[in-house]
Amino acid sequence: MSLLWTAKEMIEAMDGRPLGTMPAGVSGISIDSRTVGDGEAFFAIKGDRFDGHNFASVAVANGASLLVVDESKLPAMGRVTAPMIVVNDVLAALEDLGRAARARSDARVIAITGSVGKTSTKEMLRRALEPSGEVHASTASFNNHWGVPLTLARMPVSAAYGVFEIGMNHPDEIRPLVKMVRPHVALITTIAAAHMGNFKNLGEIAAAKGEIMEGLDKDGHLLLNRDNEKYGWLKKHASELGLKHVHSFGENPKAEFRLLNCKLLPDCSTITARIGADDVAVKIGAPGRHLVQNALAVIGTVHLVGADLAKATHALAAISAEKGRGARHALKIDGGSFMLIDESYNANPASMRAALELLRDTPVRLRGRRVAVLGDMLEMGRFSERVHRDLAAPLREAKADLVCLAGPEMRALKDELGTEMETVYRDDADGLAAYLKTGLRDGDAVMVKSSLGIGFGRIVKALLDKYPALPDSSTQD
Repeated sequence: MSLLWTAKEMIEAMDGRPLGTMPAGVSGISIDSRTVGDGEAFFAIKGDRFDGHNFASVAVANGASLLVVDESKLPAMGRVTAPMIVVNDVLAALEDLGRAARARSDARVIAITGSVGKTSTKEMLRRALEPSGEVHASTASFNNHWGVPLTLARMPVSAAYGVFEIGMNHPDEIRPLVKMVRPHVALITTIAAAHMGNFKNLGEIAAAKGEIMEGLDKDGHLLLNRDNEKYGWLKKHASELGLKHVHSFGENPKAEFRLLNCKLLPDCSTITARIGADDVAVKIGAPGRHLVQNALAVIGTVHLVGADLAKATHALAAISAEKGRGARHALKIDGGSFMLIDESYNANPASMRAALELLRDTPVRLRGRRVAVLGDMLEMGRFSERVHRDLAAPLREAKADLVCLAGPEMRALKDELGTEMETVYRDDADGLAAYLKTGLRDGDAVMVKSSLGIGFGRIVKALLDKYPALPDSSTQD
């Protein structure tokens, strides 16, 4: 078993008290008793809904060789016989271990934030860097107050690159996290109207995202989207913070990493980008104009960390969209097939528009229709009615033939559309799933998009359960 941490290193990093016979070390770090692996340490974090201390025995049964527990919880854990490191606060101990991981690492570290595209960009960057060395990156969207220190604590000393996603929905959330990560490169994908219920305007969102600059290594590099309206403010803020190396990407003629041309295809995109003095041709293995922008940021980051650019661009040709973020499924239906585009992971006005552009560019066949299946965008606050109504214009541009809506906030869009488009409304995701299971036909292109909390993943699952996949589910003839 390869050790991620020795027990001695963990005790020192967390200022913990050992209890029982310590193992030599642990192979990994987990906060989930259900998925903890053999030889891993289980951190009994107390969350909003569950207290990990209540599942310590489950973690041990599933293979955990070491527990990290709160001193105050110790009296209630008399029946748990596994070795423990006792600390004053388990989450704070995880943060301390994350800082120790960063301190011992020689990896080139990248931190990514932005209103849209964080996870997709992080996954693209992971793939682009892998040919140049060992990459450690966030799992899924582990980008919050426990996800970032957990990802840091999991970083092996052998990693050549560390890629961290940092999210927020309030001010002052990114600041403490980026100071743990201390990146050599900080990337802001874009500033857009996400979590608007918690902010007065885009300026406040830009300021919150700009917190990522405060943890940047003193000789580090900042990469900004030059096509975004908040580029000027972010660059000025960087100057005020004394950052010496500020770079940009985009279509703007002054962008350092500049898009020269772009061809959007149904299942991929091809671009030419100017990187320094060179023009680089890149194929992006998944479709969508938004992924072109992400790819520019990825290529720029690869250049800034000194990785192999040729190998990186070759790797981008092999990427595919992920579950909930544009994954495509060609499914059999009576007399033919239809294309299901799964964008069910999250939604805000910018990502909704990007998803509808994806639907617009997806070919339909014969009697096929473009079907937009849309659910509420959450955390829009007082802006909610307006931003939902404003989706009418992108729906027109997408040439949607059928609009299927669910959720209380989507009533505003239903009213806005009136009789302009064929529209189906249901109260919730399950009602819409029942309709779609009988309402689709050969040749349709169906795009499902909502905020995660609306549960549109159930619609995707219902369709995948009902309709079998074609042998090659990534394309539709």
